Amino acid sequence: KSPSLLPTVSDTPRTDFDSVKDYFDAFLKKEPQGEIVEGFITIGEEGDWASDTGIYEFTMGADGSKVRARYSYLYVQEDGIWKI
Repeated sequence: KSPSLLPTVSDTPRTDFDSVKDYFDAFLKKEPQGEIVEGFITIGEEGDWASDTGIYEFTMGADGSKVRARYSYLYVQEDGIWKI
């Protein structure tokens, strides 16, 4: 399966493992601390999927800057295991 990531602090879509890893390697160097400001969770009628959407804010420990952004996660259950 191919990843699809629209990153919080980058305007470059990431659509393969190496580019997703590159984004998170660079992001984690900024020492982010995140907080969900507002979130909405929806669970599918059959309980085999869920979505979590909202607004979060990161404070970067490396320099104190703040980033506020939308987020959306879709979770699916495959063979009894939850996956993003």
